[in-house]
Formats: sequence, structure tokens, C-alpha cells
Amino acid sequence: MTSSVTVSGPRPLRGRLRLPGEKGMSHRALIFGALARGETRLTSLAPGDDVASTAGALAALGVDVQRDQDTTVVAGRGVDALHESGSDIDCGNSGTTLRMLAGLVAGRPFKTVLTGDESLRTRPMARVVEPLRAMGAVIEGDDGGRRAPLTIQGGELTGRRLTLAQPSGQVKTALVLAGLQAHGTTEIVEPAPSRDHTERMLTALGAPLERVDRQTLRVEHGAPRPFDLELPGDPSSAVFLVVAATITPGSDLVLDDVLLNPGRIEFLEALQRMGADIDVEQHDERLGEPVGTISVRAAPLHGTVIHAHESIIDEIPALAVAGAFADGVTEFRDAAELRVKESDRVLTVVDLLVALGVGAEPRDDGLVVRGGRPGRASLHSHGDHRIALAAATAANAVPGDSTIEGWDAAAVSYPGFLDDLDRLAEPA
Repeated sequence: MTSSVTVSGPRPLRGRLRLPGEKGMSHRALIFGALARGETRLTSLAPGDDVASTAGALAALGVDVQRDQDTTVVAGRGVDALHESGSDIDCGNSGTTLRMLAGLVAGRPFKTVLTGDESLRTRPMARVVEPLRAMGAVIEGDDGGRRAPLTIQGGELTGRRLTLAQPSGQVKTALVLAGLQAHGTTEIVEPAPSRDHTERMLTALGAPLERVDRQTLRVEHGAPRPFDLELPGDPSSAVFLVVAATITPGSDLVLDDVLLNPGRIEFLEALQRMGADIDVEQHDERLGEPVGTISVRAAPLHGTVIHAHESIIDEIPALAVAGAFADGVTEFRDAAELRVKESDRVLTVVDLLVALGVGAEPRDDGLVVRGGRPGRASLHSHGDHRIALAAATAANAVPGDSTIEGWDAAAVSYPGFLDDLDRLAEPA
């Protein structure tokens, strides 16, 4: 069922907040815990539907995953303990779940069918299917395996040197999971570095994986050890609050215990180029990942050019909202990947900004935003969680009441966003 919410602005954001747990690390922590032999304890796991899809998929494969309030316990028994699911595994809206699980089950001696909702079944899967086939996996799917549902007949895999057409942390992780089960050595070569949570975490957990150079990863047969982890706050959730505080006069916000992986906080540098008043301080490290504090105060912005490679692609809807409030033109380039996300985010971001009264134009590989004076509006998520969150971010900064149709999409990644806004907001 589609929901509608009303956001009233402008409301300065003040105080301190601990964000929900990081989503990408949460997916990986569940899967790595399942591969280990022993009990893994996770606190502050990401609360959204995507991570719940991964937990549910692992349970369908025979992994005991128990969640009690803020603690999740994974009773890992090693990859050999996985067994065939009695039905198709529903990955919901989570491309991360489907792609990573494809690598996990490709090495198991049984058949698995991975599917998802209508949106997920339109998203590209050849990028993970083709290298898994090169390792010996037998995979069928819609359009020759380019779309889910994917039927994977698992079995023995052989390590290969795999050169990927585009950088992808999800695909790389799937191939690492396959490589941990394969005979021989697997080398994964990307055209450019992608998100490196997998290699940071698995290296810290003693798995047989090494970074050869910036673009090449080498994997041998093996597994991680069990672990305890408090998930740091998610930077892809933080971006919406950072932008909301930047564009709403009177804001002074501190986000505590946030993941500061350099490949995940490039959006902060982009905002600083636009004039944002942001400070970052590291105070911890967990499984090879830096953790710390982000402080942000309201500031006037000006336009810039943003190149949208993988490390910043998910943050573009929020950065486009920043561009809507900036003086001048903000241009997003090299962003064709936006068109194959949960929605065509080039078109849905443009739709959002035009509804706010701001000039925005689509490009084949991105969009152009002409900053102006956004006003209250009727907005729509288009079933995409990041568009829903971007809409609420903008609505908090403009005078009057704005409505957002399809707000339930936000549950995919940040179901408590409006509660956090209310907690931090002060009347103008």
C-alpha cells in the first residue's frame, strides 16, 4: 500500500544523532557470519527492508539468524552447512541481496532460485552472472540471465582471473564469495576501484584474501572467523541529514559514530566544494573501517560539477537537492548508472526538482540542476527509497507544507527518517 506524508518547513536541525547501522556492512556481516564456524553477534544492524531480505534469504538456506531488539546473532556453521531452500528466495527490492547471494550459492551442490519485486526483476544481472559462469556456475534467467529470477544450479567452481567491465562492490563481493569456495586462485580485476567493505572486513577476519593493487583482488579457498561488531552509522543515510542541515538556515548538527570509509564519504567533499560548512573527525576503527563524527552547520551553496562514479552514485539524489538550493548550476556527469537503480533516478530526480519549482534537465549520462528558490510541493517517491528521502530533505527546508506520496518506499533503507527529523527539528 502506498502511503502519503506531510513535511512542514523550514525547520532547523540541531543536536546530536546516532544514525541507523551501515547498510552495505550489514549485508556483508550477515553473510560473513553465516560462512564462519561459530557465533557472530551484531549490534545496530541496519533496520531497513533490504537487510531484512538478506537475513531472510540466509534463513531460507538453513542459517540460524536471531534478532532480539538491537542485537542479531548469526549461528554460523560454515558454507557446507547451507542447504537447498524449499521455495524461491525472495530478495525483495535488494539488488545487493540478489547479487551477493548469487555468488554464495553458486558453489553449493543444490539449486537455488533468486527473485524479487517488480523493480528488482528489471535490474541488470549479467554483470554478476557472466563472471560466475566463467567460474563454472550454471545459471539461467530471464533474457538469457540478464534479469531475475535467476536459477542457479550450484556445484564445483574453479578459480579464474576475471576482468569486470565496470566497477561494482556488489559484483566483486559475489565473486569473492564464489572464490572462497572455488578450487584454486580467483583474481578479480576492476577497471577502477569500487567500494572496499568486503576486502577490509574479510582481511580483518582472517579470510584468505589480498589486495594485489588498487584494482585487483586475489582470493583463495577459505572462510572468515566469527566476530562481534557494532555497525557504524550509514553515510548513505547521513547524506540526507547533512544536506538538510546545510540548506536549512539555523541548523547545527552532529552525527555520531558514522562510517568514514574514504570510498563512502566523497559526498562530503562535493558539498564542501559547493560551500558547505562540514567537519569530520575519526575516533575509532572496526574491522578495518574508520568510524567518527560529522559536524555540519547551515551555509550558502554554489553550483559545481560532480562526476558520479560508484563511490558517490547513491548520494546523487540528496546532492541534487543541495544543487536545487545552490546559487548557479550543478551538473552531474558520468551518471548513466542512475538509470538502472530502483527507479530511473535521472528522470525521478528531475521530476522531484521540477515539482519544487527548480530548473532541472536530464542528460544521457546525468542531469543539470539550475539552483533557485524551491517551494512547497506535492512530491512522489516513484517507489524509490532514495527519492523519498530526498523529497523529505527538500521539504524540511522550504516554507509551508509539502506532501510526499509513496513514502513507504523509505522503509527499504531508513524507515525512521521522519522520526529523526522531528527529533532534531526546531521551529523556525
